[in-house]
Amino acid sequence: MAQQLIVGLIVAAAAFYAVWRWMPAGWRRGAAQKLAAGTHRAGWVDEERAKALAASLAKTSGCGSCDSCGSCAPKTPSKQPEADQATSHTPSALSSTHSR
Repeated sequence: MAQQLIVGLIVAAAAFYAVWRWMPAGWRRGAAQKLAAGTHRAGWVDEERAKALAASLAKTSGCGSCDSCGSCAPKTPSKQPEADQATSHTPSALSSTHSR
């Protein structure tokens, strides 16, 4: 009986970790704030430690959380390369190529 209870707790902890890890970043930050505030209200930690707990829980754990790596899209719009500008079909570019 005790072994089944221990295995059940391990499985529940693993499931909670998986859900937390793959949760969208916005949800994770909100849940971290609520969890830290609850521990402070319960008297388990002081206010400073609750803020540190919220910051720690809100951190990403690597790739897959889509909030900090910046690989999905550039933050600033990319400029047109100079090589493309030189080959553009403007009147001055056409006149220089057809003046032979």
